[in-house]
Amino acid sequence: MHTLPYTTEIRPDTGLTNPKLGIWLFLASEVMLFGSLFSAYALLRSGAASWPDQSAVLSVPLATLNTVILISSSVTMVLAWSGARAGRMDRFRIYMGLTLLCGAGFLAVKAVEYGDKFAHGLLPSTDNFLALYFTMTGVHAVHVLAGMVVNAFLLGPGARMWRSEPERFTNRVEVAGIYWHFVDVVWIFLFPVLYLL
Repeated sequence: MHTLPYTTEIRPDTGLTNPKLGIWLFLASEVMLFGSLFSAYALLRSGAASWPDQSAVLSVPLATLNTVILISSSVTMVLAWSGARAGRMDRFRIYMGLTLLCGAGFLAVKAVEYGDKFAHGLLPSTDNFLALYFTMTGVHAVHVLAGMVVNAFLLGPGARMWRSEPERFTNRVEVAGIYWHFVDVVWIFLFPVLYLL
């Protein structure tokens, strides 16, 4: 079977495989996206005559729970990749399933948090802080959902590649893991900026 070059072999010019180079280039654009959101937050807050007490408006306990969930999901993602790399598809399936469960848990907690805000009339149109909060966490939640779609594919139909091209499959899991860790790191910045400052 003919495959694209450098899907599993390291390119001599970059020292990376094509998929790994691709995900790093993609994440560079994501850094610019989230960087612009953090910059907007800093500019609006520094220029505001008054700013709400963020920790009083938002639920720090729910955000702390979500932080624990996402950090745990990064651990299970590494364990899923480790299982695939070792040829232990049973371990891969267990840990990838746990990663998906953590992602779903994160989104469920975020839905509860959003529901509480809406029930109390706290909307994006209320003030600049809530507009930033809903935009930044909403964009992040979409990224979590996108990562879950990729991980679900790798756990489901994508896992068939393991039988024919195990090394290429393992590389796909690693690339998905890099993206998932990026989403986790973004939340680690969002948590203190939005909930604690």
